[in-house]
Amino acid sequence: MNTTPAKTTNPDETAAAQDAATKDTETKDAPGTSSGAGDSATAPDDLSTQPEGDADGIADEDLEPDPFETARHGVGAGAAAVVSAALGVVALTGAWSGRVAAERETLIGQIKTSGGGSAAQQISEIYGDAWHTTALVNGIFAVLALLVGVVVLVRPAFGAPADRPQPAWVRAVALAGVALGVLGVLISAGMYFDLFASLPSAGTPAGG
Repeated sequence: MNTTPAKTTNPDETAAAQDAATKDTETKDAPGTSSGAGDSATAPDDLSTQPEGDADGIADEDLEPDPFETARHGVGAGAAAVVSAALGVVALTGAWSGRVAAERETLIGQIKTSGGGSAAQQISEIYGDAWHTTALVNGIFAVLALLVGVVVLVRPAFGAPADRPQPAWVRAVALAGVALGVLGVLISAGMYFDLFASLPSAGTPAGG
């Protein structure tokens, strides 16, 4: 019976095979050569873009106008417009301060003419001064209504620009206050300078 001799292994071939296996392993583990390495390389880019988007979102929220701040400015302008219109109405109808001032002038005129005086002096001191004082007080209210209304209308043109336009009703009420103020100034000036009705003369009959 013949015995086949076992195949001998060459040490050089074994060393070459081990070197080739080591090179393949190093090639696979090298950065950028496998799919896992590629995913890990692109992951930082995705993560770097996420905070940037969050920063933009926070910036957008910071740039949005504060509703409470806008409401506060709207309330102030609306209140000033209403005040302007109210002052204009007072200028046309008369105020209690005007009546008090007129009564005071009448009392002063009576005191001045109590010791005697001409008819013209009595008319001027008792009636004319009271009439002019009422016109002066009404004119002051009219000027205030005019100034407040103008300030409300021109306020948006000065200072920092507002995020929202002035409400239409605020402009309408302020414009009404300006119109009433102008009308009150004209009427008060006519009353003060006796343009609408002059003082009665001393020669006017008592029944006339």
